[in-house]
Amino acid sequence: MASSSTPTKYQLSFYVPPAHLEACKKAIFAAGAGCYPGSGNYTEACYTIVHGGVGQFRPGKGANPHIGSVGELETVQEARVETLCVGEDVARRVVAALKQAHPYEEVAYQVVKMEDF
Repeated sequence: MASSSTPTKYQLSFYVPPAHLEACKKAIFAAGAGCYPGSGNYTEACYTIVHGGVGQFRPGKGANPHIGSVGELETVQEARVETLCVGEDVARRVVAALKQAHPYEEVAYQVVKMEDF
């Protein structure tokens, strides 16, 4: 378990249409994602799966979908991005930036607290 002086690390994963991939990555990196602590000073680090993923959804009556139509099942090619956020404040800023940059009304993302062994 991380010591009390070491900020908690979080992994952010999200799905995005390839046409919006770079805009979302730019937004999350500007908010502090992808920065590894330590002497290497690595920034803008992430893992991206671009080909092979297909998202699926059916917008409900109150939806205003970016892609597809209300009541119709929609499938769309999506990329998956995984990156590191160091500190809860950074993770929260990054998620807020992702939601602003992402084209979807409801952004599919996960934030997972990591352990440092």
